[in-house]
Amino acid sequence: MAEAVESLSSIKDLNVQAAAAKAPVAAKIDKHGRSYGTGRRKTATARVWVKRGTGKITVNGKDIVDYFARPVLRLMIKQPLEAAKRDSEVDVVCTVKGSGLTGQAGAVRHGIARALVEFEPELRTAMRPQKLLTRDPRAVERKKYGKAKARRSFQFSKR
Repeated sequence: MAEAVESLSSIKDLNVQAAAAKAPVAAKIDKHGRSYGTGRRKTATARVWVKRGTGKITVNGKDIVDYFARPVLRLMIKQPLEAAKRDSEVDVVCTVKGSGLTGQAGAVRHGIARALVEFEPELRTAMRPQKLLTRDPRAVERKKYGKAKARRSFQFSKR
């Protein structure tokens, strides 16, 4: 039994050594100094580029205040930047299509988080606990035949 304990501890030591020997993940930055991330939510898709700058966020060629008028949506979009403490250090440029404003804001948030991790891989530890890198799988349920909507039936009448 003592041999098994020694071998398990030696395996644990090997795992620790292997983790320490792992090379750090390199940042993926293009020739313009940008990193790219794709974000999705409901039926919205956002293409996001992050680069060093002053903290300006542009969505579909417009400033964030003009595109997302509701403050709640702007707060939602800035979550990954605040989690990484980079809200005044990087510029964000994105294009977003599909869905409504809430879905688009969720897609932009997801894209910013992914682009930041591509830009600085060590930020993954800041993003993971807040679930900013996880795609929200919820989408509208399809309409079934014989139903008024996805689940709602037509009004019943005896006569």
